[in-house]
Amino acid sequence: MKYLILTVVLISCFSVSGQTVGENDEGTVSYATSQNVYVKFLSTKNITAGDTLYLRQAGVLVPALVVTNLSSISAVCQPIVDFKFTTYEKIYTKSKVVVALDEPVEMAPTPMPIYEVDTVVQEKADPKKPKQKISGRIGISSYANFSNTPGGNSQRMRYTFSMNARNISNSRLSAETYLSFVHRSDHWDDVQKDVFNGLKIYALALNYQFSDKVQLWLGRKINSKLSSVGAIDGLQYEMKFNAVTVGFVAGSRPDYTNYSFNASLLQFGGYLSHEYKTDKGNMQSSFAIMEQKNGGNTDRRFAYFQHSNTLLKNVYLFGSVEVDLYKKVNEVQSSTFNLSNLYLSVRYRVVKQLSLSLSYSNRQNVIYYETYKDIVDRLLDTDAMQGYLFQVNYRPGKNIFMGVKTGYRFRKQDPRPTKNLYGYITMNRVPGLNVSATVSATLLETAYMSGKIYSVGINRELVPGKLDGGLNYRFVDYKFLSSETSLVQNMAELNLTWRILKKTYCSFNFEGTFEKDYKYQRLYINLTQRF
Repeated sequence: MKYLILTVVLISCFSVSGQTVGENDEGTVSYATSQNVYVKFLSTKNITAGDTLYLRQAGVLVPALVVTNLSSISAVCQPIVDFKFTTYEKIYTKSKVVVALDEPVEMAPTPMPIYEVDTVVQEKADPKKPKQKISGRIGISSYANFSNTPGGNSQRMRYTFSMNARNISNSRLSAETYLSFVHRSDHWDDVQKDVFNGLKIYALALNYQFSDKVQLWLGRKINSKLSSVGAIDGLQYEMKFNAVTVGFVAGSRPDYTNYSFNASLLQFGGYLSHEYKTDKGNMQSSFAIMEQKNGGNTDRRFAYFQHSNTLLKNVYLFGSVEVDLYKKVNEVQSSTFNLSNLYLSVRYRVVKQLSLSLSYSNRQNVIYYETYKDIVDRLLDTDAMQGYLFQVNYRPGKNIFMGVKTGYRFRKQDPRPTKNLYGYITMNRVPGLNVSATVSATLLETAYMSGKIYSVGINRELVPGKLDGGLNYRFVDYKFLSSETSLVQNMAELNLTWRILKKTYCSFNFEGTFEKDYKYQRLYINLTQRF
């Protein structure tokens, strides 16, 4: 999936009129607010408002965002999952079929493989003719905050570098890396004390592919089939037997205080996955068991199962279960079988214009008995957080989109459950203005406050293929139950994206928040170079 953009370019070079071509684009989150997520692509020509965008989780593509506004190179989206989107998070489109309209459709084989919907096809190097392919990006971002509060002003800089070198020098050796360095202008001494207070190594690994069915990873890498484990520092060995994949991992976890290397946090385990493909859809299942230690003692032992399914027409199913197999209370160790995480999701496309989705989650506090030994009793007494999320997306006309999302979350010890209701209407190409406009409203009620948010925004391509911008306004009214006070905010936002060169981008986002006594301004500037 890391070379989908290159794959799309190659496909377009070989395609001819009358053929169908599968396209699957990759984008990245450029900016995220409490209401919107901005995703940047090389081009949005194959995306329309109302489309669903996806996250890759544990080896499958999971619906995550719905597009509400578009420009030539970016998409404004609404999240449909309970997930914290961060800058440079990779987002994927759903495979589409593009058909030439000026000639009769002729079904013909495409010269490149078509990526199936809602699943991940692992990229394989040709064992006979490995060919070097290198891609990546370098980015620099500035986050500045200005206010008239006692906290004053601050600035945070973030530098990122990511690279994927496949088949180095036409060999079977590959490498990938993703580094980030963050510092605040007034907290440089924190970095001087420990460089890992600023430097974060999310990926730094070598891969050797013995054949198209056997490969070995060495270094820091997140395994897509063990995504709940997080990064693994060490060895990862994988073998494929037709539709079955078997893997083993051994190494350590990153330090839980600064994400540096920590040899005392050993971990090891294995996984088994099966993928079934038909003309009607795909099905993928995986099972894993992991043992994690701290100073030689068991910190956590758990099992993980995941299943995704698109075999039913217009239906996408996804589910994951995580079960703890070990506990240690009052220095007494024992085996157990306790549910720690359950997530179920179903999405149904009733007709082309209407889709429904429903999800359920049940999350317990994950307990590392050695790491958290001082607060284990408190964590064990905390009840699970359960929640439901239901969403409807409807397209009544060519350029009109609307949707409603409602959520309900509860924990036994909370005074009252958390409820929210969100709705939006988007119109593309507003007559006479040539802009995309979105109006939305959110009603929110938590254990400690209630509130409402009203928003209106427009987005327009200012210079075709080069510059696009947007304006947003939000009115926020929160009421806090404990003090019977309220907080009213007026928020204005301006964003611009400039495609300087084919692989060079500059993003600008300004957000102003105005309250009765205080004013806040946030300025985000990013420059990205792809290669």
